[in-house]
Amino acid sequence: MRLADKKCIPCEDASIPKLSLEEAGELNKEVKGWVLEEKNEHLQISKEFRFKDFKEALEFVNKVGAIAQEQGHHPNLYIIYNKVKVILYTHVIAGLHENDFILAARIDSLS
Repeated sequence: MRLADKKCIPCEDASIPKLSLEEAGELNKEVKGWVLEEKNEHLQISKEFRFKDFKEALEFVNKVGAIAQEQGHHPNLYIIYNKVKVILYTHVIAGLHENDFILAARIDSLS
């Protein structure tokens, strides 16, 4: 099943296992353009999206917000005029979970 067709599962406590670097690397192959990196002692994925202007960037952020609410999984979003940086990791486990890649795939389907 494609990642974009999956649904995020609730991750409400820290007992949920986080992905290893190798597991995250395999899933990262399925989401084009997302950068797998270690920041502040946890793995995360990020991607920058560019738009014509601030209005388009803001519209994109609102669409991402709707998907995030629907999935119950929320990214860090940064708007810099016509650019939006999306950072995904599962906060409760301070690392990556399959949910992060599901949300990345769903975000990619917007563009």
